[in-house]
Amino acid sequence: MSENSNPHGQTTGHVWDDTLAELTNPPPKWWMWGLHASWILVLVYGIYYPAWPLLDTYTKGIAGWSSIKEYKEDLKEVESIRAPYEQKLKGMSAAAILQDAELKEYVSRSAKVLFGDNCAACHGSGGQGNPGFPSLVDDDWLYGGTIEAIMQSITNGRKGMMPKMGGQQLTAEEIDKLANAIYNGKVTEEPLYMAKGCVGCHGPDGKGMQALGSANLVDKIWRFKAEDQLASIKYTITHGVNDPTDPKTRKAEMPAWSGRLDETQIKKLAVYVHQLGGGQ
Repeated sequence: MSENSNPHGQTTGHVWDDTLAELTNPPPKWWMWGLHASWILVLVYGIYYPAWPLLDTYTKGIAGWSSIKEYKEDLKEVESIRAPYEQKLKGMSAAAILQDAELKEYVSRSAKVLFGDNCAACHGSGGQGNPGFPSLVDDDWLYGGTIEAIMQSITNGRKGMMPKMGGQQLTAEEIDKLANAIYNGKVTEEPLYMAKGCVGCHGPDGKGMQALGSANLVDKIWRFKAEDQLASIKYTITHGVNDPTDPKTRKAEMPAWSGRLDETQIKKLAVYVHQLGGGQ
């Protein structure tokens, strides 16, 4: 058999072991049709849609379509649906919104994006509270869980203060006694609670005072959660919260959103937070 002959067609001239040859047969017709259809489709697409980059712009396409245009058209449609609700919200209080089932449902759904953009970084996507930040889904509210109190918290922010008690105020042994009493929910039974003035902020029943934002010490719901909760309680007693005299103090501040969000957005967030499950 000659080097260029093969019963299956022409070869490139490369033959191995007398029978293994590299053929030069043309591809099947269906494959060629697919190839030509593909470049024709690319050409049509490039003419019809924005496609080809130029020096400082791009071809716009004869369809006049763009992703930005489509986005604006969709947004306009969404805003036309929202408009009646948004207009109604402007003249209503957050408490009144809660009494209107349809508006409450609308706000609870539309405020989810607001919450994700502005609140979830600290309070978690579901309001469960990220490490070091308060949960919004339980019934424990330092400043109250009414819709009015939530509105005020979002609008003006919150920054409570607990003075450090370590050093001259309490000995290590006294801190240990108080921490264990708080941990076991029996702080009012510890004589130090009255003797050292803790009652002045946390109340005679140990349940805290919302006017001061002082914590409930008997419900075992912890503002500063930790794997070793007893050690965390001792740390808080020792260094306080937002105490400017102690560099180791716990930092706990809710920023004011007035000026960052408008009144309607704040109302929406207040209703949304209230509906998370912990509102009173």
